[in-house]
Amino acid sequence: MPINSFKLIGAIGLILISIGLLLKNRKHQDILYILGGVCLEIYSIYIQDTVFIILQIFFTTSAIYDLTKLN
Repeated sequence: MPINSFKLIGAIGLILISIGLLLKNRKHQDILYILGGVCLEIYSIYIQDTVFIILQIFFTTSAIYDLTKLN
């Protein structure tokens, strides 16, 4: 059974965020959170889940904000 490309993008987002949780470096952690959040945002738009879409917007925005505070 072929994998849906949107599900693959969502899985990549989940992996990136999971790796970010394991990192000690906050800058690298935020970058993975942003990339993972964008992937999960794409997936949440695909599945049309309003709650998940809003959650990912806040999650990604907070990671961007944290990254800009570090710089």
